[in-house]
Amino acid sequence: MVRVGVHVSIAGSPDKAIDRAEERGCDCFQIFTKNPRGWAAKEITDDIASDFIHKLRNSPLTPAIAHMPYLPNLASENPDIFKKSVDALKDELVRCSRLQIPLLVTHLGHAKDDLKSGRLRVIDAAIQALDQDPGCTRLLLENTAGEKNSVGSKLEDISQVLDGIGRHPRIGVCFDTCHAFAAGYDLRTRNVVYSLIDQIVDLIGVHSVNLIHLNDTKGDIGSGLDRHEHIGLGRIGEEGLQTFLTNPLLQNIPVICETPVDERRGDKENICVVRRLTENFSDLL
Repeated sequence: MVRVGVHVSIAGSPDKAIDRAEERGCDCFQIFTKNPRGWAAKEITDDIASDFIHKLRNSPLTPAIAHMPYLPNLASENPDIFKKSVDALKDELVRCSRLQIPLLVTHLGHAKDDLKSGRLRVIDAAIQALDQDPGCTRLLLENTAGEKNSVGSKLEDISQVLDGIGRHPRIGVCFDTCHAFAAGYDLRTRNVVYSLIDQIVDLIGVHSVNLIHLNDTKGDIGSGLDRHEHIGLGRIGEEGLQTFLTNPLLQNIPVICETPVDERRGDKENICVVRRLTENFSDLL
């Protein structure tokens, strides 16, 4: 059985995210440790950290996952923004260590000069942050949706960043299905999913994929549109997502859904759909 969860709020205190994840029927969960739309961060005091760690240890939820806020741009050609972004990454790794969160997801960012230079800056940022952090949180590079100037939309980009960091033991990958489809990777049928997984194996290595963001999408293939949809109700559909999710090479990788909450479905319902797809994987054999 896949371990599946959703992104939940830390409103009130980080430990309340654990309650919210359990209420939704999660096996694992993802949070922002701070306001994702600002640079400033509320301090994680000893009491806050203790409450979170104690509640998590007494919960069946695992793993806890954090996501970098939206403003940092690790590929930025602007020296001031780049430095600020690297500092934010360093700080986020420290915050994860304080909360004993083992996985931190980050976007690679956007480069207005050229993508090669952007990749080199991402490599520099990751090396700086990990070299100065004594913790054990693993940094996961998330593939992007093919937006203009985005770094990391192609598997080759991520592979080159991994190689540039020397395949560091604390670097991994978060693979987002919506982003991949928007960037031009077809996920709609069994054959194309098998081909995509072969590319992941060849360019990234399955052992480096430590998290899956399982999202359907409102945008067409190759549209560069990062618009998530309920599982099975978007342009990818159930067949492709089920094939991807149940591939033997991707087993035991935790899954986070970042799907909408609206009158059609909420988090609980999308989790149930994911479980149904994995329970019925024999239909594919």
